[in-house]
Amino acid sequence: MSNNKPKLELTWIGKDEQPSLEPRILIEDTTKSYGIKNAENLLIHGDNLLALKALEQDYAGKVKCIYIDPPYNTGNAFEHYDDGLEHSIWLSLMKTRLELLRRLLSEDGSIWISIDDNECHYLKILCDEVFGRNNFIANLPTIMNLKGNPDQFGFAGTHEYLIVYAKDKNICNFNKFEVDEDELLKEWDEDQYGLYKKADTLRRTGQDAAREKRPKGYFPIFITSDEKIYVTDDDNPINSKDYILLPINDKGDELSWTWSKDKIGKDVHNLILTKTRTGDYNIYKKQRPDLSGLPSKKPKSIFYKPEYNSGNGTAQIKALFGIKNFDYPKPEHLISDIILLASSQNDLILDSFLGSGTTAAVAHKMGRRWIGIELGEHCTTHCLPRLKKVVDGTDQGGISKAVNWQGGGGFKFYELAPSLLKKDAYDNWVIDDCYNADMLAAAMAKHEGFHYAPDKTIYWKQGQSTEKDFIYTTTQLLTMALLERIAGEMKPDESLLICCRSYQKACESVYPNITIKKIPHMLLGRCEFGKEDYSLNIINMPEVNSDEDSIPDDNMLDDNDNWNEVMNEDAGNIKQSTLFDFDIELESES
Repeated sequence: MSNNKPKLELTWIGKDEQPSLEPRILIEDTTKSYGIKNAENLLIHGDNLLALKALEQDYAGKVKCIYIDPPYNTGNAFEHYDDGLEHSIWLSLMKTRLELLRRLLSEDGSIWISIDDNECHYLKILCDEVFGRNNFIANLPTIMNLKGNPDQFGFAGTHEYLIVYAKDKNICNFNKFEVDEDELLKEWDEDQYGLYKKADTLRRTGQDAAREKRPKGYFPIFITSDEKIYVTDDDNPINSKDYILLPINDKGDELSWTWSKDKIGKDVHNLILTKTRTGDYNIYKKQRPDLSGLPSKKPKSIFYKPEYNSGNGTAQIKALFGIKNFDYPKPEHLISDIILLASSQNDLILDSFLGSGTTAAVAHKMGRRWIGIELGEHCTTHCLPRLKKVVDGTDQGGISKAVNWQGGGGFKFYELAPSLLKKDAYDNWVIDDCYNADMLAAAMAKHEGFHYAPDKTIYWKQGQSTEKDFIYTTTQLLTMALLERIAGEMKPDESLLICCRSYQKACESVYPNITIKKIPHMLLGRCEFGKEDYSLNIINMPEVNSDEDSIPDDNMLDDNDNWNEVMNEDAGNIKQSTLFDFDIELESES
């Protein structure tokens, strides 16, 4: 019998035509990075799909909370987004991104997606397919306009949705909201042991509550005239005037207590007496806050606070920039509640549709690490100045006062590197001449699954996939003399992949622990080169201008030259960082 059972899934035109993405490197622009030098927060300008692919090698399984606010595909034209994509194109673009986002999530992480009715139900089915229906957490109506939008047909719209999925629901845990001070005074009392409120009755209920099933749980509890509780033992004689309370319900059924005599004696301070009009008593347990902290509460399945009003997001942008210059920004309080529920201090937060920068700003103020990706020009016109204000502490809007934000920290600003290969005048694929030696080495390491980390003393150890497996990329002609020199320096248990533009035929298959591949031929057919835009928001990506030296021809170097040593003499403004496979700091021209 065949095990190929059909499965329930959403289908659309072009669903299986997924792009083969080029794993790009990221280039740091130090003129835009801000704050402390060792900041782990990343602001990335570029196509969000290519940027997610660029992050995959270093950040897979490390992101605790993802929030995205993708274009809703409403058919309305926004200033910063083309939001009217054809339905199946929207689904295809979302599917590819969701698959990458899932790989970036930690095993106990969660993803939160803002959406409206136009695509909500399709997106739910798509997420079932990507994350697994068993990992669905909630579809939360989120009240953004309590008055309602009178322009909508039939009904005045008040809400959007938050679709929430876990990477693995079995190990994903959410935090709770703290109870505010007013609610604390309404719902909780305090004794010498701390906060409490009345919980369940001490009398057992249910099928196993009967006296005959739990005979040890049937005994009298005594209550003194000054309403002290005790049970009888040898050291505590009965006072005939004390009130006797038995586990008998209003119907006269003899039941049992949930606590033993011993526990009642030890934890009597965790019991509450209530008195009826007829002078009878009932007895209840006290509920204490978890972990001796303030009481907290589970978030409700309808997300609503006055602070979530969409007008608050607009007001926050206007306060920052003096004008309303971004459509429908999410208010900081909504994002802060998502981050509060889904993460803890120092966890990593990701938003790949960063928009005006709200998620990054809120995560920063809440002591989380963050990665924000945005393609549009508002990455520099909105996100960059906004996050500088956050670092400086001059952004006192949104949640700043609630978290007592005074400034601090920093972030690094990155551009996506151009495509590694381009077509020449003869329609042949060649290495883009903006790639210098270090960039090429980093890109090749990423393409081959190696971590780019050049050894300080051994030039051919540019990256490694395991402790003993290395990669070396060079643009010079690989000769037997150079190959023999490298082989002589290798340990017997080490292996090496050499990526070069050309090599002498005699080098082939000489050493079993050394593999030689030619660039760019080794890369062709693996992925799409030369494509800069996979965007949902259809905006042409600005070209990355580079003043770096282009790669010289092979004949400019002799066999014994080390390419990196040659380049380092002229690199000047090229610096290496350990955060990515390769980062370049672009300094301003003097």
